[in-house]
Amino acid sequence: MKRRNLLNVALATAAIGLTGTSQAELLDVEKDVLKFGFIKLTDCAPLVIAKEKGYFDDEGLSVELEAQGNWKELLNRVITGDLDGAHMLAGQPIGATIGFGTQADVLTAYSLDYNGNGITVSNDIWAEMKPNVKKDADGKVIHPISADSLKPIADAAKAGGKKLSMGMVFPVSTHNYEIRYWLAASGINPGFYFDPSTDQRDIAGFLNGDVELSVTPPPQMPQTLEAGTICAYCVGEPWNQQAVFKKIGVPVTTNYDIWKNNPEKVFGVSKEWADANPNTWIAVTKALIRAGHWLDASFENRDEAAKILSQPNYVGAPYEVIKNSMTGTFEFEPGVDIREMPDFNVFFRYNASYPYYSDAVWFMTQMVRWGQITEQKDDSWYDEMAKKIYKPEIYMRAVAELIDDGVFEEDVFAPAYAAKEAGGYKPATTDFIDGKEYDGSKPNDYIKSFEIGLK
Repeated sequence: MKRRNLLNVALATAAIGLTGTSQAELLDVEKDVLKFGFIKLTDCAPLVIAKEKGYFDDEGLSVELEAQGNWKELLNRVITGDLDGAHMLAGQPIGATIGFGTQADVLTAYSLDYNGNGITVSNDIWAEMKPNVKKDADGKVIHPISADSLKPIADAAKAGGKKLSMGMVFPVSTHNYEIRYWLAASGINPGFYFDPSTDQRDIAGFLNGDVELSVTPPPQMPQTLEAGTICAYCVGEPWNQQAVFKKIGVPVTTNYDIWKNNPEKVFGVSKEWADANPNTWIAVTKALIRAGHWLDASFENRDEAAKILSQPNYVGAPYEVIKNSMTGTFEFEPGVDIREMPDFNVFFRYNASYPYYSDAVWFMTQMVRWGQITEQKDDSWYDEMAKKIYKPEIYMRAVAELIDDGVFEEDVFAPAYAAKEAGGYKPATTDFIDGKEYDGSKPNDYIKSFEIGLK
């Protein structure tokens, strides 16, 4: 860190609660041997690249990356301090802090990526859906594929007394909210966690549903689909392309089509850890920013990342499978529908690594919509909670130091500075599969706009 930046860092400590830290101490991290958890998904890439490219080393950090069995185990180990931090579902810090399932203060200062998920159905379900799917004059499927083509199948299954069983990775996962959003946009009720008319609660979220969504760990999705336990799932890569590779299923849509450039994973730490290791947190964030930037810098970098991620200690899926989505190609119907999707995985472009308050608010609107938050809240509550959990001030401190260190020119982070000036909220957008407008400053208006959902 250059001397001219030390005063800026010292002044920032008051804003981010880093009291009792002198300028001299800011040159040193509080903890230099760290263990971070991850799940075997391609969007753990910033953590892997920060380690493999030596970015953690450059910050004086010795980092071990350890794969975790499932999201619950990962979260619990961060809360207990067994892990210093982790690759987390964007909804996990929010769910934990508000007390859904587990009560603990979990924070994030870094968004790992945008997009990266898909919804895959079994071959049998696709055979039933395909005649209902819109096609162009040449008979090619028109994307995005809505759940309109699934609705008659879901209705028939429900009428026959056996609802369609589908998989998602965790109750507060983006995947849960995305598949619910996709289904509900076509009039399929995915079920609720709470019924205000009866005060009934259901930890599985099946109440009043037309289908049943259950939890399956990401790497197990293809084999669970193949076994017939579920007929569809929403998961991150490479487990949609793995279904194509194994010829057991067909991806029908991606979360880019459900919500363009949506937040997906974050790097999460406990508040206790953050309070004890403020400078370490900044150093970790610096390394992750460099990794995200490297991942989006070139096709060659993405190809190299796919090879690294294919190693068994990381994702462990075949390089050919990981390469598809990581390098901008996504295969839907095997051998028939292959499309260029350059923004399927985004790690730095579009200011993807900045922790926007409006992203946190969106997750909370969905928690209310499906009954995970059972009390109605005013708009100010959403803003307060977002600012309690998301810490863009840490991100911007890392940015300032990277610029001061000469790693980047300031203009690389023009979108981040603009986000800061805008108060951490994105402009209102209608980039959703149903065309609904989302304005993070007006969460209750957004919740009220849905036909299916609690209000």
